[in-house]
Amino acid sequence: MKKIHIAEEFSRYPAGRYIKDGPFSGELFRKKFLEPNLKTQETIAIDLDGTRGYGSSFLEEAFGGLVRQGHSKEDLKKRLKINTENQSLITEIFDFIENADAQS
Repeated sequence: MKKIHIAEEFSRYPAGRYIKDGPFSGELFRKKFLEPNLKTQETIAIDLDGTRGYGSSFLEEAFGGLVRQGHSKEDLKKRLKINTENQSLITEIFDFIENADAQS
């Protein structure tokens, strides 16, 4: 299992949807951490605690973006383990995954 602690390994200030929006965007997090590890790891544990917060655009692009990149919603729900004291973030992330439209 790969463990990723966003505040320690990525940024305490994750923000923005796209790379053009700033240096710690959801798109960059997805491309740098999630996509490569989904290719090599069975399970990814992601620790959300320790940041200054998360915008919905960051979370939607990082996690919903996985569906648009061809990952199965069911597979993501099994393989991503989200750890945080803020349980509403877990609900929000899995809602973004569930509501994302796969690219055809």
